[in-house]
Amino acid sequence: MTARLAVYYSPLALRHDTGSGVFEAAASPLLCIAEPHPENAQRLENMVSILRKGPISDRLDWREAPPAELEALLRFHDAAYLESLRAIPAGESRRVTSTTVFGPGSWASISAAAGQAIAAVDHVWRGAGKLAYALVRPPGHHAQPTTADGYCFLNNIGVAIEAARARGLRRAAVIDWDVHHGNGTQEGFYADPDVFTVSFHMDHGAWGPAHLQTGAPEEAGRGAGRGANLNVALPFGSGDAAYHAAFDRLVAPALEAFGPELLVVAAGQDANQFDPNGRNCVTMAGFHGLAARSRALAERCCAGRMALVQEGGYAISYAALCLHATLEGALGEAMSLPDPLAYLPDPGDRVDALIDGIERRWRAALRAA
Repeated sequence: MTARLAVYYSPLALRHDTGSGVFEAAASPLLCIAEPHPENAQRLENMVSILRKGPISDRLDWREAPPAELEALLRFHDAAYLESLRAIPAGESRRVTSTTVFGPGSWASISAAAGQAIAAVDHVWRGAGKLAYALVRPPGHHAQPTTADGYCFLNNIGVAIEAARARGLRRAAVIDWDVHHGNGTQEGFYADPDVFTVSFHMDHGAWGPAHLQTGAPEEAGRGAGRGANLNVALPFGSGDAAYHAAFDRLVAPALEAFGPELLVVAAGQDANQFDPNGRNCVTMAGFHGLAARSRALAERCCAGRMALVQEGGYAISYAALCLHATLEGALGEAMSLPDPLAYLPDPGDRVDALIDGIERRWRAALRAA
């Protein structure tokens, strides 16, 4: 039977107005032109467009779920934190962190994003289909239980996993290949032995009071959750080969040993070589390979149950093309679109040493515990 993909999307995603400035920072009086914040509605509009018009359009079933209810959000987030967001006056624009803008219409988008993620994970968990994808903004993987961070307000994946646990899910795994460390998801499940979190990311370290986590391999979990967190911190420009080798040598064996009932993918495209927020040089083929590997892993571990949730991806044209390649990989299809910005394959001579080093550091941290 030909695989199909349920796509959960709400037009409310476009209401989140992040304004303009100096890239992600506030505007400068020294400059005469302010540029749009990178997390803007146009990036999602291009993603919607390529999915509706592209070669896999006939494999997609479009759906819209209601915004998340407060009860669902409270399973992951602190009540006082949620109230602080909901208390921002309508029509006001406020920087919740130096780069995270809450503007007019933002709460509608934020709660809708969590609702689509809940529905996508529930679709897979209750057996309505093996594959689902939540096309959402703002992203969520930096949002911790008590704080916003990195354009994120609600941890869409964390909220969705907790909703599925309320419906009987026992063990879940998260694979996050957004170019930035999925610190919020890590923080939410850091002491939890039943949710294994994996993050591929550029090795950027901590970046301020809202992002104290370093993303290093030594951050391996706490208490009962020790060993259920794996950080694959990759140097700038690592490319397809390093990502695929890390998946095959580290991630797949760890998750097969863990035995999840459900796999959730934090599917950002900002690790591509043209993204203004990344430059880890992953191509369309690289994202296709990561998704195909995730699909195969889900088939081996959890009866094929896999939900993908959109995270970053800020190169407005190329991120959409990388998304299309990602979903073809998830569907088990070959890439059908040419890469208009392809570059020469990355050299593989340093990959083995790189992955060996990450594994040594992670296992040393486990032994030290």
